[in-house]
Amino acid sequence: MNCIQQSVAIALTPGEPAGIGPDLCVMLAQHNRTSHVVAVADPALLLARAKALQLPLTLRNFDGINNTHVSQEAGTLTVYSVPLRAPCICGELNTDNAAYVLETLDVAVDGCLSGMFSAMVTAPIHKGIINNAGIAFTGHTEYLAQRTGCEPVMMLATDTPAGPLRVALATTHLPLKEVPSAITPETLEKVLNILHGELVTRFGIEEPHILVAGLNPHAGESGHMGREEIDIIEPVLERLRASGMTLEGPLPADTLFTPYHLKNADAVLAMFHDQGLPVLKYAGFGQGINVTLGLPLIRTSVDHGTALDKAGTGNIEQGSLAAALQLAHTLTSSQAVPKRVAS
Repeated sequence: MNCIQQSVAIALTPGEPAGIGPDLCVMLAQHNRTSHVVAVADPALLLARAKALQLPLTLRNFDGINNTHVSQEAGTLTVYSVPLRAPCICGELNTDNAAYVLETLDVAVDGCLSGMFSAMVTAPIHKGIINNAGIAFTGHTEYLAQRTGCEPVMMLATDTPAGPLRVALATTHLPLKEVPSAITPETLEKVLNILHGELVTRFGIEEPHILVAGLNPHAGESGHMGREEIDIIEPVLERLRASGMTLEGPLPADTLFTPYHLKNADAVLAMFHDQGLPVLKYAGFGQGINVTLGLPLIRTSVDHGTALDKAGTGNIEQGSLAAALQLAHTLTSSQAVPKRVAS
């Protein structure tokens, strides 16, 4: 069941309990809110973090029934209780709490699929500690793919003075040596279909103009620096152009992110994680949004990590979480967002 519904709560998962995710929840609660946000977390963790931050916090239990008219005034937060597995100390990772982190995600996913939640917004997790606990884990996107049986596309977005910048990825959290073999005609075509389709249906862009990066330096230099552009990327682009898509590329990644190319583009497809995301995060770090496309639910996320050294200090920026919540709210309300991605 698709979770896109109006006037239903948005699930917020705080991520790694020793990081700044709980802080973000507490700081969010200090403001009046127009959308109903439910923190999927241990209530004691949130109260302890509020105490550390010296901020007022009154928690309300989420009953899953009469959840559309609950007050969202400053100083209050609705909570779906998920217990920690072990005591949490700011900045100190504990493998015992890896299962807690995954349970919060499971609650949010199941709630979206059942219609109890309209969307899920995720605070940062720590992939290493989950793997250290003996649980194979590469990231939110891959976990959501496994849980929903879909093959989603990871896209980050931010506003810039020149307009919105959206960067999607053909591959996500892979070692660099595994990237070339992961870019197959079938995978690339599927990613582009999802990206194009959701730019139309969710972002309200009638005829998206997508820039596609090459894999190799200088987009392969006519085959002298690699043949992936000639053998894989260009044939896929030709087929999809014939079906009506507006696709430009494969373009050298070192010049793709220039005003000349970006001025008329609605999105960029990068071939791997560190080809596209450093540019986007440089342009709008702390204000960016991670959007998972191709799922039977709406999921947005912050663009930053757990910041273990800042947990409990209050010395953090809230802009990315605010933008992620705003986009989730907009998507659940209209299923199409304005051309700008953040408020």
